[in-house]
Amino acid sequence: MLGRRTLLTGIGGAALAGMARAQTFPDRPLRWVVGYPPGGASDVFARLIGGHIGTRLGQTMVVENRPGGGAVVASEAVARSAPDGYTLLHVDNGILVYNPALYSRLPYDPDRDFRGVGFIGRFPLFLVVRPDNPVKDFAEFVAQSKTRAPNYGTPAVASPHHLAMEMVKRRTGLEATHVPYRGGPAAMQDLLAGNVESVVIDCASGIPFITSGRVKTLCVFSEARSARAPDVPTLRELGHANAVAYGWQGMSVPAATPAPVVAKLAEALAAGVGADDVQARYRDLGIESAPWSPQEFADFVRRENAEWRPLIRELGIRLDS
Repeated sequence: MLGRRTLLTGIGGAALAGMARAQTFPDRPLRWVVGYPPGGASDVFARLIGGHIGTRLGQTMVVENRPGGGAVVASEAVARSAPDGYTLLHVDNGILVYNPALYSRLPYDPDRDFRGVGFIGRFPLFLVVRPDNPVKDFAEFVAQSKTRAPNYGTPAVASPHHLAMEMVKRRTGLEATHVPYRGGPAAMQDLLAGNVESVVIDCASGIPFITSGRVKTLCVFSEARSARAPDVPTLRELGHANAVAYGWQGMSVPAATPAPVVAKLAEALAAGVGADDVQARYRDLGIESAPWSPQEFADFVRRENAEWRPLIRELGIRLDS
């Protein structure tokens, strides 16, 4: 009985301590670590939403870019940081879902080392070529790839764009060679310069090029057409029902971060995503959002894991073999 009382007292004390920390949190600037270079979708939205979060919490939000190794460098840094709510990780499909299937060893375990705060948004992915490319549609792009495989650029090795395209290749018969870049803008610049033949780009980086006609868009990988590019067909429409993929972003913290602190961050994140200027930007770029709680975000990640990790292993894609 004494042992049970001691245990319950310890648990209650920890809960009270967590609540006390949440009441005074934050009392200094926060750091939001982004595993990709400046200028890409992750960086842009971390800075836009981070400004609102900082205002709501009454502290400065510092966005720190730490690119490298499919965001493994940034992920490890946050996983090893103090679980106090002051160091946040900008997460996506690659960090939380893909990497455990891509690497035999990781310096972090996304299922154990992180705790979800909330959802930032879902980003449709497009396959684009230069306007002067003679290919008229995706079917012709696939047909021509049988005699000469084109190359395709993405923002990074193991990015959602890269894994989505490898899935599309497997499920449509397309042949293509991957060319990784340091961010989506760099890939698009090389496409326009004629240094790469096609690019898989997310809506945040790609819609300005798509709507202005600076690129020819062959398809979108989502279930439905994008409201910002209604003339672009989905792969599902083109007869590839199971070729569906998209990028998404969220926020996580070290797993031991107290629940009251996570709740406070989740509230601030939801307010930031829901801010008028952020939602206007989302509409302009065709980004989809949902005000999920930390638990709803965790449930979503589990569903993504069940879909993508077996597929990546089936594709035989490894980054450390």
